[in-house]
Amino acid sequence: MTAKIILNPYSGRWNARKRRPEMEAALQEAGITYELVETGAPGEGVTLAEEAARAGFSPIIAAGGDGAFGEVVNGLYRASPDKPLGPLGLMPLGTANDLVHNLGLPLDLKAMARAIAGGRTRRIDLGRANEWVFDNNSAVGLEPIVTLFNIRMVHLRGVVRYLVAALRAINSKPTWSMRLEWDDGGYEGPVSLVTVGNCAVTGGLFRMAPAADPSDGKLTFVYAYAPSRLKMLGLLPRAISGDYVKDPAVHQHHTTRLRIHMKPDSPIQVDGEIRSHALSAVEYLALPARLDVLVP
Repeated sequence: MTAKIILNPYSGRWNARKRRPEMEAALQEAGITYELVETGAPGEGVTLAEEAARAGFSPIIAAGGDGAFGEVVNGLYRASPDKPLGPLGLMPLGTANDLVHNLGLPLDLKAMARAIAGGRTRRIDLGRANEWVFDNNSAVGLEPIVTLFNIRMVHLRGVVRYLVAALRAINSKPTWSMRLEWDDGGYEGPVSLVTVGNCAVTGGLFRMAPAADPSDGKLTFVYAYAPSRLKMLGLLPRAISGDYVKDPAVHQHHTTRLRIHMKPDSPIQVDGEIRSHALSAVEYLALPARLDVLVP
């Protein structure tokens, strides 16, 4: 069968476009027959992936970073919302490549091409945030504020950019009043962040939901309130290891569903992409065993 490659050339600050010849050489060496299309605007990967799935291309290969992977997964979901999706191949050309790291996949393009050609899959869960599905992570509160700062910083690269963005977001000291409701609990009060993980690591560096397992049928979420910049700064290095969840101000839970109401409105990030700048409510839902990812 013919594979469909959906390449986001902007991933890694245009690094994906520069590496296209390397990627294609790896795929050809692995004996993969494919058609390739580049996205030209945000959100276009969703449409292209849906069209490719409906046209019967297999596998569908997402080439880029986590945002590109997320768009392709959403396109697959739109084409087939009630069945397992895939097989999906990943060619990591982004900055953080969180999903690849979380699943223990190689960053080497030749190794990934061989894995795609081999046809072996691992079935993982997905999450849904309102109408968007995600394979790795979503968040409201502080984390998407970090994402917004990250987008604006064009002169820094790699995980350093994420770290500087986190420091700038903390300095702005955002706080919300939220009501959270999940399977076996609830909370109402001040909140600095809510992060919802299908996987543990996001931003290439931070273990925001350290107990998350993409194969357990549940989402793992963390909510926290830090009343001062000093408290936030104290939690930041511990978020890198995931140890921050041991702090009394931080709470980690597993659930199949999470409803959040927020005042004031919060931005939301889904797989590293801002999907709304001002949201008053979001409902998260676990989608167990929904995506087949090609693995070595």
